[in-house]
Amino acid sequence: MRAATMDLDLEVFQGPFDLLLTLVLKEEVDLLEVDLAEIVLAYIDHLERSGQLDLEATTEFLVLIAALLELKSRLMLPREDDDAALDWEPEEAAEELLARMLEYRRFRRAADFLAESLAGEEGFRYRNAPLPPELRKASLDVAEASYDAERLGRAIGGLLRVPPPLNLSHVARPHVTLEQRLLHLRGLLKSRGRFSFDDAVGDADRVTQAVTLFALLELYKAGEADWEQDAPFAPITIQGRTP
Repeated sequence: MRAATMDLDLEVFQGPFDLLLTLVLKEEVDLLEVDLAEIVLAYIDHLERSGQLDLEATTEFLVLIAALLELKSRLMLPREDDDAALDWEPEEAAEELLARMLEYRRFRRAADFLAESLAGEEGFRYRNAPLPPELRKASLDVAEASYDAERLGRAIGGLLRVPPPLNLSHVARPHVTLEQRLLHLRGLLKSRGRFSFDDAVGDADRVTQAVTLFALLELYKAGEADWEQDAPFAPITIQGRTP
């Protein structure tokens, strides 16, 4: 039996324990008038009648009765904490009791979660000891190796061997500088005055095209050239600026 469902017969209250806690929190029952000793005796009588001890239910009862006992003692005997005296008002006592109950519930839920996780992994636990002989498909004494030890060693050795460095000598690397493309564009401006970007790069590789674009930006920044493009991805026309 959970402590919250335990029936009580006190001078100031009759009913289940959870209803008493609710009334105390709502300040409809004065905690100072509640005899906590009678609640403890009622729970002990129940344990003797049932003959069983539920550790979870008992733990819940101890947490609740301990919180009530501490709150009642603070209400009856205010004490000084550090610099100022702490006088518990009924509303503050109710908030403290609620905080204790919520804290207990949080740890109770965490314990239930761990228990469920442990139960869900029941069939996947690692065994250090070998299986019993009656559960083995074949005896270890008569079982033969399913692999070649030398072949396994060669395979592992191949994995540990450092591979040779990658040879990139066959890859052609284009070499073009920004100064070279600037001279090329200035030459076209001087000879033609107006030309397209495709004429400036021709069949050059992508690196040369990219460097040519940077060179065109440098010419625009220096005020030596302008360009036109009617639409995105349309041909680019370059022309020199008039001094």
